[in-house]
Amino acid sequence: MQVLGNHTPPVSVLPGWFADAIDFDRTYPDPDARITLAIDLARRNVEHATGGPFGAAIFDAHGRLIAAGVNRVEPLRSSLAHAEIIALVDAQRKLGRTRLNQDGSRYTLAASAQPCCQCYGAIVWAGIDELLVAARAKDTESLAGFDEGPLPNDWIGGLEKRHIKVVRDLRRDAACAVLADYARRGGHIY
Repeated sequence: MQVLGNHTPPVSVLPGWFADAIDFDRTYPDPDARITLAIDLARRNVEHATGGPFGAAIFDAHGRLIAAGVNRVEPLRSSLAHAEIIALVDAQRKLGRTRLNQDGSRYTLAASAQPCCQCYGAIVWAGIDELLVAARAKDTESLAGFDEGPLPNDWIGGLEKRHIKVVRDLRRDAACAVLADYARRGGHIY
């Protein structure tokens, strides 16, 4: 096979520090523990300069961690590499199905910030039953300068009509501190 132009080997989707930050043997018994993990992943991503200030994790109904992700848009040069998308793809692969809850099991997505328009759609189609959110879109935009794209005015109501429970403002101050730290470090720092 002939390769045209510069060819570099594929980059790992997740940063090197990620495996040591995740404990799949631990149970995350409540929303606070789950959102704390998502925020911690976002914080580490900023501290290690390996992506944007976003983290996400997916849990089953018993609080077992199924998958997690961090924002890797710039390092991977892919607008799709949001923390939620990376976590959803990993969960779908691990469980062997595109709709996580198709077997009647329930899944929670904890996100360090309100989903953007891309992640909002992915949450609907991926079979998430509960969404936990730390920072709001206005925090993401004002503190770190991100454009979260167009969401319906009643985005929460839209999810709840699809039987996806939304709980927000969980540890919002901690998530906002990560966004502010990202901005202090110069934003796109990879």
